Amino acid sequence: MESEKKAHRVVVLALTGLLPFELGIPHRIFGRAKGPAGQPLYEILTCGLAQGPVRTDADFAIHVEHGPELLATADTVVVPASYELGPVHEDGRLTDELTAALAHIRPGTRLVSICTGGYVLAAAGFLDGRPATTHWASAEHFQRLFPAVRVDPDVLYTDDGDVLTSAGVAAGVDLCLHIVRRDHGAAVANEVARRTVVPPHREGGQAQFIARPMPEPQLATTTAARAWVLDRLHEPLRLTDLARQESMSVRTFTRRFREESGVSPGQWIVGRRVERARQLLEQTELPMEQVARDSGFGTAQSLRKHVQAALGVSPTAYRRTFRAAGGTVTLPAPDGPSVAAGPAH
Repeated sequence: MESEKKAHRVVVLALTGLLPFELGIPHRIFGRAKGPAGQPLYEILTCGLAQGPVRTDADFAIHVEHGPELLATADTVVVPASYELGPVHEDGRLTDELTAALAHIRPGTRLVSICTGGYVLAAAGFLDGRPATTHWASAEHFQRLFPAVRVDPDVLYTDDGDVLTSAGVAAGVDLCLHIVRRDHGAAVANEVARRTVVPPHREGGQAQFIARPMPEPQLATTTAARAWVLDRLHEPLRLTDLARQESMSVRTFTRRFREESGVSPGQWIVGRRVERARQLLEQTELPMEQVARDSGFGTAQSLRKHVQAALGVSPTAYRRTFRAAGGTVTLPAPDGPSVAAGPAH
């Protein structure tokens, strides 16, 4: 079928000692992304360093149908975490077998790591001079082993255009949703999130909660206030109004909100408003003044300022490029030239 031929191929590299949960993330997220006619937008395949069984960190192995030569066909390669990386983790050095496997990857292929899968990309030199992250518990060791990498230990994920990395476990879900949003827009990503029953968007810069304990279960959270905000993004929002939803003082609410989300209430609201503006730019023909009002920015100038800061392009350019590319948006890579944010067939 034509839709199958055009699906963006994602190849997941299964390494010995892999974590089954993280191996399944690309299949779950990319596999739920559908086009307007219900066609799959991605084809997800798994390969190993050899065809056959791959041991996991659980009490079962998985059987992969493909060897490393499948990497040569990938538009995107995903490397999930493994607890048995050997010299990659110990010395920052690829094994001969892994070197031979990665040699199949074509230039220009998008590279993605989940958690300690970033060690593989770093050992191969793909992260030199680039921003990257990994699980917070490994970040210091990662930086010592790979001093040429610009490690950010606090974020959920990094996006440097054609190379993306995530922190541990659930951050891989956030990164894959971010990629779907980059490739096909907010509406498709939000539908994937809804079907997967996960938050549709956590900013990559959100903290990994390294030094902040989670609130005690018996204490009130800020969930109700956030739900209240989402119904009123187009209205002026005051911190006192948010705190009132949880019957807290402003000081207690602000502290609790940051503990739970990793950002201030103001930063969180701006992020949700940018997401709302993005949906309106993608799905409507509303004039910029109306988009600004409906998303809570008030004026076209304020809308332009915040969208430019978050996406690297103006609202007008974002809408024009999204429409012209049929759902694929070109965004500037951090500290580098613009890169296509959509699938390469």
